[in-house]
Amino acid sequence: MTPIILCLASYFKGGIFVEEAKRQGCHTILVTTQKQEHEEWPRHAIDEFYMLPFPNLARQPDITHSIAYLLRERAVDRIVALDDYDVETAADLREHFRLPGIGASQARFFRDKLAMRTRARQMGVPVPAFTPVFNYAAINDYFGRVPGPWVLKPRSEASAMGIRKIEQPDELWHALNELGDRQSYFLLEKFLPGDVFHVDSVIWDGEVRFASAQRYGLPPMAVYHGGGVFASSTVLRGTDVEAALHAINRQVIAAMGLERGVTHAEFIRSEEDGQYYFLEIAARVGGAGIDRLVEYATNVNPWAEWARTVVADVRGEPYVLPELRSDYAGLVVSLARQEWPDTSAYNDPELVWRLHKKHHVGFIVASWDYARVQELVSSYAGRVAVDFSATAPPLERPPES
Repeated sequence: MTPIILCLASYFKGGIFVEEAKRQGCHTILVTTQKQEHEEWPRHAIDEFYMLPFPNLARQPDITHSIAYLLRERAVDRIVALDDYDVETAADLREHFRLPGIGASQARFFRDKLAMRTRARQMGVPVPAFTPVFNYAAINDYFGRVPGPWVLKPRSEASAMGIRKIEQPDELWHALNELGDRQSYFLLEKFLPGDVFHVDSVIWDGEVRFASAQRYGLPPMAVYHGGGVFASSTVLRGTDVEAALHAINRQVIAAMGLERGVTHAEFIRSEEDGQYYFLEIAARVGGAGIDRLVEYATNVNPWAEWARTVVADVRGEPYVLPELRSDYAGLVVSLARQEWPDTSAYNDPELVWRLHKKHHVGFIVASWDYARVQELVSSYAGRVAVDFSATAPPLERPPES
């Protein structure tokens, strides 16, 4: 049996998924936009490559008509969303064509920040105090109960995009007035200072078969809005921190009901009370090189394992993890002033990966020694800030594909 896997990609990512699916004997189809045509896709692993003439893969009914045309002569087994912005589109297509996988309602738990918070709270998972911004009386009641500052968050954007910090109630009313009819697509949440972590997991038959916990150097919101160097590194194994992160991660995944696939979940340890709170979860691989960070620490690349779970599911076979490694790794990434930065001065023996991308710089260091990784991440973050770093104004929403 040759599984046929159709991948949606609004942005250039997921090449490792496609390569692993091909390695597993699949017929691979990639559907993207014309803007992504000349990216470095692994064309050797793509059997059919389609660029759609409209700028946004979510545009209906165009995307449904396009996929329906492909399905006339192809018995597609699975539709996979390689980018966060394709998760809901892929879910709608699965519903329409009655294919297995996350459907439209469940997809909201992994894209809609209001839906995932509401679900988490219903299932007893700690979340920062939040409120929808539908009803003004309810908002005023929230202000009376929850002291500021707060953050106004888009419900369906990725990462920290579009988030505004609110210091006073008047700022919120001004922001809502600016949003007009779009205000119901946002939520208001208590701003919690603290350390932010991410846990990247592989799920099979509803169980977390693999999870790796990492701590961000700076919260993604701080990097996105204030500039600076993005960094993340493996947490110290065998500690209370790691145990707490794995516990709340399992609790969240069970609450969302994901049966198979991968997740990238974010949590914060509040400075005020030391408790861990759920921030968000995505049914996809973390970006900015996080997959490589996890791989160099554990021997598990989430993109590759995602492909292997999909193929095992299609074939009705068991999924088996690769042999695990318990090293430590650290990731440092930044925008760069230079078009192609010269990183030859970064040459420590623990350096295992360099980012090759125009106007970007990035490194991964790995070692069995946690302290050495922390030393290098701290050193590289400081050096990168001086040698290369550039900033760009934060986007309120993603550019058109």
